[in-house]
Amino acid sequence: MGFEEKAIKLQVKEEKACEAKTICLHAFTDLTYVAPVVFLYLLKECYVHGNLKATKKFRALQQQVHQVLSNSPQPGPATFVAHCLYILPIFGSYCEGFSHLIISSFQRFLKTEAIVTGDSSEAKCIAVQLFLDIVEGSIDHDERIAVKILEVFDVRLTDIEKVVSQLKGKNDHRFDSVKTFVEQYIFGLIETRSYMTAVNLLEHFSIRQSGQSFLLKMIENKQFKAAEKWATFMGKPMLSLLVQEYVERGKLKFAYLIVKKNDLQQEFPDVHHKYKKSALKELAEKACWDVAEAKANGDRLLIEYLVYLAMEVGYLEKVDELCNRYSLEGLPKVQEREASLLRQRFLNISELVVDDIIWVDELNGLGEATCHIEGSKVVGLDCEWKPNYVKGSKPNKVSILQIASDKKVFILDLIKLYEDVPDVLDNCLTRILQSPRILKLGYSFQCDVKQLAQSYGDLKCFKCYNMLLDIQNLFKDPRGGLSGLAEKILGAGLNKTRRNSNWEQRPLTQNQLEYAALDAAVLIELFYRVRDHSHTANSLVGNEKIEWKSHIRTTSHESFGFQANHITSKGQMPKTNLEHFGECLLQESL
Repeated sequence: MGFEEKAIKLQVKEEKACEAKTICLHAFTDLTYVAPVVFLYLLKECYVHGNLKATKKFRALQQQVHQVLSNSPQPGPATFVAHCLYILPIFGSYCEGFSHLIISSFQRFLKTEAIVTGDSSEAKCIAVQLFLDIVEGSIDHDERIAVKILEVFDVRLTDIEKVVSQLKGKNDHRFDSVKTFVEQYIFGLIETRSYMTAVNLLEHFSIRQSGQSFLLKMIENKQFKAAEKWATFMGKPMLSLLVQEYVERGKLKFAYLIVKKNDLQQEFPDVHHKYKKSALKELAEKACWDVAEAKANGDRLLIEYLVYLAMEVGYLEKVDELCNRYSLEGLPKVQEREASLLRQRFLNISELVVDDIIWVDELNGLGEATCHIEGSKVVGLDCEWKPNYVKGSKPNKVSILQIASDKKVFILDLIKLYEDVPDVLDNCLTRILQSPRILKLGYSFQCDVKQLAQSYGDLKCFKCYNMLLDIQNLFKDPRGGLSGLAEKILGAGLNKTRRNSNWEQRPLTQNQLEYAALDAAVLIELFYRVRDHSHTANSLVGNEKIEWKSHIRTTSHESFGFQANHITSKGQMPKTNLEHFGECLLQESL
């Protein structure tokens, strides 16, 4: 048959090492006597028996098909490819993938090689007949493949009319009007919501009959790429209509990108500013104030808008910071800012039974905090770290660890304590975090567990946690996070505007200290409400009793799951620990 087998070595980068793997391919030195069906069969064998992942196999075979199209396939490469596409449906599940493979290989081939006229004409006729058979349903090809066939062989309505006229000469009168036939097929695609395929065909055949209603259908069905492609094809009036629709529907980013791409700034002078304000609001809602300020890029109007966003959520130090940095004057006074805060109710640390917030950054303070916490039956845990907005970079080290008891909240400066007294820090936190006598409360604590272990990997204290209860796991509907849960149970949510502030600055502001303390202290208040089965708590889970004891866990940073030597088969703490803890709860009101 004129072919020989060879192995192509492909370098595959593995997670642990780079290994050379091979895929068995047939390199056809001469395709003169190789039929398309044989070629496809051998291609399938190469794919099936290759030991690479699917994507890498596809790329390797794509390169080989591109190369072998230069080895004299008969009667020519274009016709050979057209015959292959006609035959492929008999290969079943391989049909679609191999169709994409062969078409993409042929497209690469066309970029470097010229097709002779005879080969091009014959291939185009075969492609037209194949398209007609696909539309009629006698050949089972995906509709997207049909579009690619038209594009790669440059089939136009005139080409289809030529083939249809030849069919009529053979008494085949299935196609009265080619344009009507094609339009009906396209409208069928629209009815089945295959919008991008329909748009590609309308553009390919330069059919401009569909208009505004078609555009609105695509937007309503969230086919935004298809809508933009169609509007671009139709021209400036349709693009303007698309921008208007996006603005009215609040999709300002889409509107802005279309305006920028198509030079419509004169028609829509306000879209850019609206989009920027929308982007700032999204960042502010995520508490990414530094990123929002950078996005404002010194634009006075945008900075003023950012100030108002900070005022709305009560981030007054950010208001003052921005006003001072950009010399903003004429903005509402402090009294007006405070009045605006009254419209939004947030929980305050003063509303909880917290006598003191204690900053711990030296040896004596750490010792006193440890002694106090060891005398507690229940503590709330949380931690904070400075956000890192550089994509792909590692998160910053955990900066502070908050531990709340009934009356006090200790905020440990982990960075300084780790630098000054790492062994003492490790010992003190081990006594707390791994104690079977202290119930530790967290909220979605698996993230904190992972971050603490990554930040201070050589400390034993962050490798295991005993008697840990994640409050989030007590509720079936955790939407709204800790703030949402506090609002449901305590009647007021948490102001989260400072969660992404700079937690490495020293000293922390009073607002930062109160924010950090509240996140830990509120866990204890929520636990007491759940434990006492208050009416508000019961309303969150219907009339069912909240069985919190079964959610107590012993966990490690490696697995936020069960440790066999600490947990029973039913997922509960061993009887001795649980009984002891139950006795403590009975002895005094927590």
